[in-house]
Parts: sequence; structure tokens; C-alpha cells
Amino acid sequence: MNLEVENAPIAEAGSYLSRLNTAQRIAVEHGTGGAADEPLLVIAGAGSGKTNTLAHRVAHVIAQGANPGAILLLTFSRRAADEMARRVERIVRQLAADRPRLAGAKLHWTGTFHSVGARLLREYAGRIGLDPGFTIHDRGDSADLMNLVRHELGASCKAKRFPLKNTCLSIYSATVNTLLPLEEVLQRRFPWCTEWQDELKQLFLAYVEAKQKQHVLDYDDLLLYWAQMVAEPTLAAEIGARFDHILVDEYQDTNALQASILLALKPQGRGLTVVGDDAQSIYAFRGATVRNILDFPAHFDPPAKIVTLEQNYRSTQPILAAANGVIGLAAEQYSKELWSNKTSGERPQLVTVRDETDQAGFVVEQVLERREMGIRLKSQAVLFRASHHSATLEIELVRRNIPFVKFGGLKFLESAHIKDVLSVLRWIENPRDRVAGFRVMQLIPGIGPKTSAQVLDSIALSQDVMLGLQESRVPSSAAEGWQGFLEMVDSLHQRAVPWPSEFETISTWYQGHLERLYEDAQVRQIDIEQLTKIAATYPSRQRFLTELTLDPPDATSDESGAPLRDEDYLILSTIHSAKGQEWSSVTLLNAVDGCLPSDLATGNENEIEEERRLLYVAMTRAKEHLQIVVPQRFFVTQQSQFGDRHVYAGRSRFIPASILDLFEKRTWPVVEAAPVQAAGRSREEVVDLLAKMKAMWK
Repeated sequence: MNLEVENAPIAEAGSYLSRLNTAQRIAVEHGTGGAADEPLLVIAGAGSGKTNTLAHRVAHVIAQGANPGAILLLTFSRRAADEMARRVERIVRQLAADRPRLAGAKLHWTGTFHSVGARLLREYAGRIGLDPGFTIHDRGDSADLMNLVRHELGASCKAKRFPLKNTCLSIYSATVNTLLPLEEVLQRRFPWCTEWQDELKQLFLAYVEAKQKQHVLDYDDLLLYWAQMVAEPTLAAEIGARFDHILVDEYQDTNALQASILLALKPQGRGLTVVGDDAQSIYAFRGATVRNILDFPAHFDPPAKIVTLEQNYRSTQPILAAANGVIGLAAEQYSKELWSNKTSGERPQLVTVRDETDQAGFVVEQVLERREMGIRLKSQAVLFRASHHSATLEIELVRRNIPFVKFGGLKFLESAHIKDVLSVLRWIENPRDRVAGFRVMQLIPGIGPKTSAQVLDSIALSQDVMLGLQESRVPSSAAEGWQGFLEMVDSLHQRAVPWPSEFETISTWYQGHLERLYEDAQVRQIDIEQLTKIAATYPSRQRFLTELTLDPPDATSDESGAPLRDEDYLILSTIHSAKGQEWSSVTLLNAVDGCLPSDLATGNENEIEEERRLLYVAMTRAKEHLQIVVPQRFFVTQQSQFGDRHVYAGRSRFIPASILDLFEKRTWPVVEAAPVQAAGRSREEVVDLLAKMKAMWK
């Protein structure tokens, strides 16, 4: 595809648009002349001011008379939605000085697809046969329920090993989000599970029935039920009519289910704006598909208008030139050439090192050197394709006493103590939730799985929480703890204390158990106190549980591995976790075939193209300094045929000879003209390595 921004004249606008560049203004003012309903696709290159443009477009349609309550703004995190809403409201407040009618204008519908879906499902629950009091399982709870059903069906007793709970949940989730048949999902992504296709169908049916019986939804259900709801023409028209404008951020990250929802709400595209960058579509493993953004214009007649943002405000021109060179070789794309006013004589560096040990040594040397130049550790990042790629570097950083944070570690809601507290709250909200109930019962000393099941069965039979608890028989060893538990539940069940005081009631009850269950209770208590503060910001128990599950905060305790917040520390991150971030200096590890592209992601052309986009995303995180490291060999263990051995690697295929001039080529460590023996290496090895290092640039 080669679609350019139209050089249309720009209408006069207020000062709130004066800082936008030409392409941004075209995107913001699209439709001002009476065609406001026409669908719009904004291709926003990396660092091109996408968020600012989208916020100004929302503010502009409000300034032109749109009802803020009829605008739906969809993002991929609550934080992004909140930031977007703040920007819009700040712009509108500036306009209100001259236009009093805009005073107090606020957006009512902002959030993630999942949070908006949950909100609509509660509102329309009665019309689609759904209990409006449903609770939402996070991934861990969903996997636990899948496991319960798996055991009930006897899958764990198969002669051949049946897929484990997390694999089963991943298969189920992929089937839901891609709208593909189970057979195709298994063949594409889980070929080792194809023999279990019939059993998996039975498992998923039983899993769905268990969720319905317990009145719980999992993460994927929020999209699935929403999509099924708007598949009914009357409901689709009714819900679609509620929103004059629907704007979607990061559209390249949407999956087939999300795209189907949008097209059902706005089949003609009227009032629909999507913003994204096909070159940054890197989440296929979550079900996202680049086809959504590539095919978007053709869904409408006439096709959607396309505006391309190419001016980059983040990186220097040499970095952009190299990134353009990499992505310019993509098989299919929206044509764009990122450019910047930030000039520099420093090209990105391609650094050849001998092995992973030298790679770690090089990174540490450069990190410390830049720190001496005044670039804080927090302004430097080391990126990699897979989490284990940084193992050798982490050892060296610890040895050299350099603090670091690695993104992609323990999440706040994955901590056992946080799940304990939230399970109590979730079970109080929905006593039919057996996953939460099992966890809660076993917090009481003396109660195990068997007694827990009996108590939950008693509650289900009596259909009254307190009656079922009082009629339950528990071991004498649990009597003392059981009585305190009954008092706490009765207080919450009767709503004797208002929200958020009821959360404090649970926290107080749990504190005694915390000290019994965990040696580091003091550290974990800090997390619970933080969660108490978060709870106080929500108007109700239900709202708190819903939004916390859909968009959890990061870990705050020492378990996350992060240094104290006021310390300086180096950033380590997978490329996937780095998307949307930027640093003054970026170093990319292991730019060799087998690592980037990963040898696990070269099964077809689509996978290879996504790996190319990963490299592009990594490169465009850098503002001033970019180094791409190319180790010449790796130590590979557990080779069944050859045993432990060194293997040689070649530079990533995404940096072919045709674009090498866009990089500065260097070797580390610097070697003499005549090969000398390196520590631990024979003269012959050194000669061989130097020859290979020279050959790679030919």
C-alpha cells in the first residue's frame, strides 16, 4: 500500500490547534465542513504525536458541537484512557473561556474495550439473559476454574498427558479472540495439542457451563458477550446510536473480535476514527491481527480517509533513517518515511562482539560511560526479544553493583497475598464463585480442600450464605478461626459497614492470617495498605473489583525486584513491554537470526514480518543513542545429538547489506591488527572469530 496524506487546505482554527503540524491538523479537523461522519484512519508513525492528535480531535469535535456524553474513546489501558481524558478536558477548558457552553464538558465513555464492555453488559444484562451481578475472573482464577472442570471430566487421568490448565486456557482464549475454528487454532499455534481436539471441545463446553452456573465471566467473555450482543441488529443499532463518535487508539493491536464489535456499532463508518501504526503491530500472540488496520479503509464505501503522521518528535534523524530502512523492506505496509528536525552526526551502531559474555561486558561499559556523560540510568534501556536473553547481563550487573529493573516480572494481582484478600471480596460479592470460595475457606487454619468443598456445597443447597455457613460442620481445629470468619462475613453480608470501610474490615481480618502464612508479612502488608488506598478511590465494591481485574496496577512491594523509587536504575525490558516507551539511550541485545527473528517465530511469512516490526519498535524507542549488538556465538546446552556446544550466529536478516550504510559498524573489544591469544581461547579460535566478524560486513 502506498497511500499519502492529501494536501488539503486547512481551515482556520483557534489557537488550540496552532501547535499541530500540517498532517495533525488535517486529522483533527477531518469532517469540519459537514463530512464529520466519514470514517477516518490515522496512520501515526512512532513518536509522531499520536496521543496529542487524538486528544485534539476529540476536543475539536466537542468544540464543533458534539455531545461529550455521546463520544466513546477506546484505549488499551486505563492509564491511557485517563491521560487522554485529562488532555481533552484541559483543551476544552481553554476553549470555554470564549465559549461558555463548553464549561464543565466531560467525557463519560472512556476506557479499554474490556472495561467498556463490562459496563455495557451490566447495563444490558437483563435483555441478554445475563445476571447483572456477575463477577469477573482474572487469568489466574480462570485457569483455576478450567483446572477444576478439567479434573471433573477426568482429563488429568488420561494415559497420555492432557494439556495443563494454562495451555487449555490459552487455546480457549485464542479461539475466542481470533474467531477461528478450534482445529485451525490448534494447527497454527498449538500443534502438539491437535490429538486432543475432541476432548478440548468438551472441556470448553463444560468450562462455559461452569461459568454460567457460577455467574462469572472471564476476561475474554467481556468481548465475546459484547460481540454477541451487537450481532443482534436491534441491539447493535440501539447501542451504536448512543455514540455519535467512536475513536480507537492503537488500532493495530485489536483482534478480530474487537474489530467485529466496531463494525457492528458503525457499519457505515459514520463517526468512526481509528489511530494506529501497522509497523508497530507486534501482539499476534495475544490474538491481535495487523489485518484490522491494513484492511480498515476497504470496509466502507467510499473507503475511509487516510491521514499519515510522519514527523517524529522523539528520535534523531540518523536513528529514523535506519528504522525506515528496516521497515521499508516489509512485504505489506502503509508507506511512510519518518523524519525529524533533531539532527545528529551519530549514526546507530552495529556492534559485533564475540559471545554473550562480551555482550554483557560491552553493555556495562557503555552504560557507565553514558552515566558519566550525564545520562541517568533511568534514561537508558536494554531491550531484548525474549526474557531469558538478558540472563548473562543480569549476572554482570549484579556483580558490578548496578541497580536495574526488569519489566515483565511479578504483577501486583499475581501476588499470593493480594489474591487472598481479593478472593474474600470477590466471594462476598458472588458466593457462587467456587474458585474464590475455595481460596477463602483454606485461609482458615484447619480447613482443607475437602471441608472447603463441603461448605460451598452447603451454601449452594441453602442458597443463603450465612445459613449455609452456619449449617456447615468444620473440624474442631478450625473452630476458633471459623467463628471469627463468620463474624466478618456476616458484617459484610449485611452491609453493616459502607464501602470502602468493608475493604478495611477484610484487611483487618486477614492481617492475622498474613503473619501466619508468610514469613515476609511486613513487606506484603505494604501491598495491602496500598490496595486499601486504591479501593478508597472507587465508588463501590463492584466497580473496584471490575476495574482492578481489567487494568491492574504494577507491583509495589520488594517482590517486584525493583530498587527503591528514589534510586537511579537501569531499565531492562522485552521489546513487547517497551512499546510506547522512550529512552535517551537504547541498546538491543542479540540481533542475530534465531533471536531476532526468534527461531520459534519463522513458521510462515506473517510471523517473520511481525519479527521485523519488533526490531522496528525497538529501534524507535531511542531518542539520541542506539546500539544494536551482534554476538558471534552462543553456548547451547542439552543438545541431544551434539551435547553442550558453541554455535555461530549470523546478523539478523532484517539488517541486510543493502542498508548497512545507515549504521556505524564497530567491534568490541577493540583488537590489534595481528590476532593475539585471548584469555580462555586458543590462537586458532581467535583467528577464526576475527575472520567471521570481518566476513559479516561483506
